[in-house]
Amino acid sequence: MPNFKKIKVKNLEKFVTECFVKSGMSEEDAKITADVLISSDKRGIASHGVARLKRYTDGIKKGVMKPKANFEILKETNNTLLVSGNDGLGQPVTYKVMKLVIEKAKKNNVAFAAIRNSNHYGIAGYYSMMALRENLIGISMTNSFPLVVPTYGKNALLGTNPISVAAPSNKEIPFLLDMATSTVPRGKLEVYDRQGKKIPDFWATDTTGHPTDDPGLVLNNVKNKLGGGLLPLGGATEETGGHKGYGLAMIVEILTGILSGGAFGPFVYGKPNEPANVCHFLGAINIEAFIPLDEFKNALDSLISILHNSEKAEGQQKISIHGEKEFKRENEQKEFVEISDIVLANILEVGKSLGVNSKL
Repeated sequence: MPNFKKIKVKNLEKFVTECFVKSGMSEEDAKITADVLISSDKRGIASHGVARLKRYTDGIKKGVMKPKANFEILKETNNTLLVSGNDGLGQPVTYKVMKLVIEKAKKNNVAFAAIRNSNHYGIAGYYSMMALRENLIGISMTNSFPLVVPTYGKNALLGTNPISVAAPSNKEIPFLLDMATSTVPRGKLEVYDRQGKKIPDFWATDTTGHPTDDPGLVLNNVKNKLGGGLLPLGGATEETGGHKGYGLAMIVEILTGILSGGAFGPFVYGKPNEPANVCHFLGAINIEAFIPLDEFKNALDSLISILHNSEKAEGQQKISIHGEKEFKRENEQKEFVEISDIVLANILEVGKSLGVNSKL
């Protein structure tokens, strides 16, 4: 099992930002990307945190991610945007487009954006939380590398395709759903693989379509498209509800890849050493267009309170709301964030290769 070290957030922000600047990104875009990664670690989502630094810097070195890509608005109405990320990193383009979506929603009550020609954008919840902070309902989703087998299928054809929806409350912690439409995201397997741990046998399949507990095997199989992959949310069969997770993944493909005119399903990361063409979908809803904001927030408070105070299953002490644990973890890690020794060594090596002096 790895050991964990507490790193000062300010030092980590400076280090990661400098790594991206040394890789050719602008200071602004580097800071945005660093904030998305560190926010993930602060919220306890290590799979999407600074552990991904090498993935992005390597992508820039290989030329499949452009460090200074400026996004392009291809089509625009009062309520919608169609955007090309021009093969840049997913975090800066999605952050900037979500800002525009929020502005449109404030003026015109609802707004949506579809983005194509982008890359991995980190945790989906980062962008729905941007709307949350403006007292709007936020929506964020993305397609991704094909890792998931369809129900009763053998080969991975769909991404883990996360969905995030955020809604503001008053006294209670806000609602924030941020979930993969697979049993687990790829990053979870990467964490287990780094830690030398076996995975539960309902997470993924081998090349024959049978369950496996070896995360490294699954990661290698999907990377090289040998067969097998992650299972949809609900598992392998209709009896366990796997077709529902499969259906949710399809919705994400429709709203991201197909609606944007970009890549979908097996065509995302379709060719080695070429741009990934990941696609995103963003939305914001002005609550005041329906009911007064306080009425909404008080009603959500009431629902959350009812759930918190309802009778617990035998042996259970607490019923949590989506995002609750992560908000509390984030609050605890405002100044210091815990990073595993394995990840720390990895990012320090990235910094060394880029000539960034460590102050972690």
